[in-house]
Amino acid sequence: MIKIKLILSNRQKERLPEKINSLIRRSIKTTLIEEGFPYNAEVSLSFVDNKEIRELNRDFRDKDLETDVLSFPLGENGDYDENPENGYKLLGDIVISVEKAYEQADLFGHSKEREIAFLTVHSMLHLLGYDHVNSEEEELVMREKQAGILLKMGINRE
Repeated sequence: MIKIKLILSNRQKERLPEKINSLIRRSIKTTLIEEGFPYNAEVSLSFVDNKEIRELNRDFRDKDLETDVLSFPLGENGDYDENPENGYKLLGDIVISVEKAYEQADLFGHSKEREIAFLTVHSMLHLLGYDHVNSEEEELVMREKQAGILLKMGINRE
């Protein structure tokens, strides 16, 4: 059974519901299982506001605008460093703007939890090497995988 070490940080003012931690863990674990990832994994996830994610987007992607989620993969082509303390594969960092996620949940008419789960799954796929920016085909593959993982978790569009 895959084990997850989650390093969770809340760097914004919004107090998050208690169930968010278990939702994040379940989103990460389900993604890894569905993708056939055979190792224990370590992931860092930070919750930020729109101001901070805009700064990160500007600094790391040269895009001076707010976004919902940023992914910073540590591996390449399925090759990941290991944490020497526990042997877990270091997948990377996820940064989610809670402010933007909640705006999108309202816009799309589903729960805030569903939006956080979606963004976590989306970002996990990036940490595993998927990218939707290069082509429409890759975007379609990611969309299908996201939908399948959320369905497996019992999370549907409401």
